[in-house]
Amino acid sequence: MKKYIYTILIAGICSSCADFLQEEPRDEMSSEQFFTIPQHAHDAVNSLYRNGAPQIINSAASYGGSRAMLGNYMSGYFDNEYRGQEPHVQHTQQLTLNGVNLATYLGNTWADLYRGIARANNAIKYIPTIEALPANEASMLLAEARFFRAFSYFYLAKMFGPVPLIVDPYESLENLYMERAPLEQIYGLIVSDLEFAINEGGLSQSSMANNGNRIAQGTAQALLADVYLTMSGYPLQQDNYQNAAAMARSVVNSGSYALVDHDRDGDGNVIPENSAYNKIRRASVSPSEYIYFIEYTVGIANNTYPVYTMPVSVTSEAAYGVTNGAYQPLSRFLNGYDPQQDLRVQEKQYFHSSFTNNQGNTFTFGTAPYMWHDETAIRETAASGKDVAVYRYADVLLTGAEAIAQSEGVTDEAVRYLADVRSRAYFTQTREEIEADLRALSAGEFIQEVWKERFREQVFEFHLWADIQRTRQYPITQEGGVINYVDVIGQPNGWGRSFTENNLLFPIPETELQRNPALTQNPGY
Repeated sequence: MKKYIYTILIAGICSSCADFLQEEPRDEMSSEQFFTIPQHAHDAVNSLYRNGAPQIINSAASYGGSRAMLGNYMSGYFDNEYRGQEPHVQHTQQLTLNGVNLATYLGNTWADLYRGIARANNAIKYIPTIEALPANEASMLLAEARFFRAFSYFYLAKMFGPVPLIVDPYESLENLYMERAPLEQIYGLIVSDLEFAINEGGLSQSSMANNGNRIAQGTAQALLADVYLTMSGYPLQQDNYQNAAAMARSVVNSGSYALVDHDRDGDGNVIPENSAYNKIRRASVSPSEYIYFIEYTVGIANNTYPVYTMPVSVTSEAAYGVTNGAYQPLSRFLNGYDPQQDLRVQEKQYFHSSFTNNQGNTFTFGTAPYMWHDETAIRETAASGKDVAVYRYADVLLTGAEAIAQSEGVTDEAVRYLADVRSRAYFTQTREEIEADLRALSAGEFIQEVWKERFREQVFEFHLWADIQRTRQYPITQEGGVINYVDVIGQPNGWGRSFTENNLLFPIPETELQRNPALTQNPGY
């Protein structure tokens, strides 16, 4: 598989001081100098696959976890064994974070997102100026650049609320200090970028995995469906549920995606080691289910998520120098699964609690993620090339189910989407039983059932905190798979702290406030 993991490397070697004074220094090329041949356009866009929003998922550190986990630490449902030395974990769990004590952590996140936006802005401005670039190639590259710009602004908006809206390359000191733009404008740009990618970019209608690991039309549609769903909730509360439903429906009707199914024995029982979840786990990438993923390959960019599948207590049994439960689901999270009916919570499906080493000795531990477990990396190589999902087909089905129920009621289509996900997980129930139960619900009850399934299904895509933000509803779990929703404001988070309204956004890092006097801090910080 051809891998598209590139950065733009421009270097020049000058033979003498005189030559240096007489020539344009090649390691300081202006955008006009760089965007002169088709390869420059490809290089610029390829770099976006590793910069901006993808860095949030890709920022996996053995001790600190991935930055994509930050909201789920805030939720009170996940822990990190090294939280004692990781201030971002402590402060989010204790709700003591502010722009000073997380200045470096949040400042790096802010800088990475805007760096991705800056690169995308350069590509968007200058790709059309390359005369030798065929029009269809230019359109596709522009679609990819606008996808990644939208993706980065989506992260910024969810994390920080209103932020500076920068759409042109920085080529002078003019407008250096930008004020925070209204959230409506931020989302307006996100929607515009994604609509261009979908409607004008000429993107492939096959899956990303079948498109050389490049952004496909369904990738942009899945992101836009999520954007519309988010816009429909807090804080904007714009009714875009019909638009979210339309985008999800486009992905479903494309025929390019499907849920992976279980292997079954002669009696129709699921074969645990060949369940859909284990088939997804073992594959480098799931062509039918992965709509957008972060690509890895051994020797170029190793996936370090496998270190989170083993706690510190068994590091000595792994090939990695360090393993760490940086994303430990707490018992109050696991209570949200029915232990009898839900396959996802069974041993060695979504999670595991034991490991047998190469000598046949078995070690037990607290529940840890299993979906990122890479047998070869853990046992032999300490290097994994497995890709990490950002959006799966199951995510789109759940978005579609909620959006349709919100805009049209409990239709057969909404029931089908939710039943697709639930019937794969609830291995002791028939499809007919699941659909009958769902059809009997009111619209409000059905929507809460979608929320519950998002809670259970999307553990490894880190959507929990974003769902709490947009719904302002907090899931309260009880043993046996019971989940009830209450107002998040004033609700204890499981660590003895209660949520206040300011907790629904992260603080602007103090370093950015000092760099840009036009910025203001979020309320409550």
